[in-house]
Amino acid sequence: MSQKDTLLKIENLTTSFRIDEEYFPAVDDVSIELKRNEVLAIVGESGCGKSTLATSIVGLHSPLNTKSNGKIIFEGKNLLEIDEEEFNKIRGKQIGMIFQDPLSALNPLMKIENQIEESLIYHTNFTKEERKKKVYDLLQKVGINNYKRVAKQFPHELSGGMRQRVMIAIALSCKPQIVIADEPTTALDVTIQAQILDLLKSLQNEMNAGIILITHDLGVVAQMADRVAVMYAGEIVEIADVTELFKNPKHPYTRSLLNSIPQLDLENEKLHVIYGNVPSLKKINRKGCRFADRIPWVDKSEHEENPKLHEISKNHFVRCTCYKNFELK
Repeated sequence: MSQKDTLLKIENLTTSFRIDEEYFPAVDDVSIELKRNEVLAIVGESGCGKSTLATSIVGLHSPLNTKSNGKIIFEGKNLLEIDEEEFNKIRGKQIGMIFQDPLSALNPLMKIENQIEESLIYHTNFTKEERKKKVYDLLQKVGINNYKRVAKQFPHELSGGMRQRVMIAIALSCKPQIVIADEPTTALDVTIQAQILDLLKSLQNEMNAGIILITHDLGVVAQMADRVAVMYAGEIVEIADVTELFKNPKHPYTRSLLNSIPQLDLENEKLHVIYGNVPSLKKINRKGCRFADRIPWVDKSEHEENPKLHEISKNHFVRCTCYKNFELK
């Protein structure tokens, strides 16, 4: 793909949080690209650094408790080096974000129409009438039929699915080039989840945008993604096209995740459980393979001392050599 197709390029990004006067990386030396009109899924268990990666891209960390190093290149600029005023012009207009919990992300004291309009006031020169029409258009576009009534309501008066649609309307109000969707279907029932995903896909095609989809749901990944990056303990441990990843997973963590999905045709089989837990930021062993403690049956000699991402086939990268002799237990 040509350089023009790259919307966002992340190079050696490390984002660290301060705990007891010390900084611990939650995202550790991550490099990845997002292409135009691509859905890039970032997957992994809770606590592996997915949401921190997303909030680093849109600059939502307090400089008092957080440090970010590396590069996040968007339109020739490193977003880690621009000031807040310049970031405000990009955030919302060129990079939109759909947050994990719409009830806490939406302002409880503002009507829905005012919350959608806020971005339009800041980023466009629309008249008041044009903004009102745009708000109604957006609500209709995200599948809200009684849009005039919903526009006058407050977040607590809407269901979870409706609030999520409002969040999407806000994120897409200025037709951004990049949409970051952080667990956009969490806590929604299966029917609403499918509607939200279909909506995101159709809006993406319409705008030719790139989507970064943060999720732990591999079913959502299979349905939505073009390419997948698997994260564990702040690092990317495997990257591949979605078909390749599901057909030919290599890293022990990826294989363990895929194996823990319940299978309808194997109803008498025991559900696979991944041994151990994701370590806390302070307890991550930053020397050697970070997944080693959760696969104790793999000999230490199978792991690299300083695990790197290896391209094992075209556009398929795996960290550490432990995958070569790994067997599921």
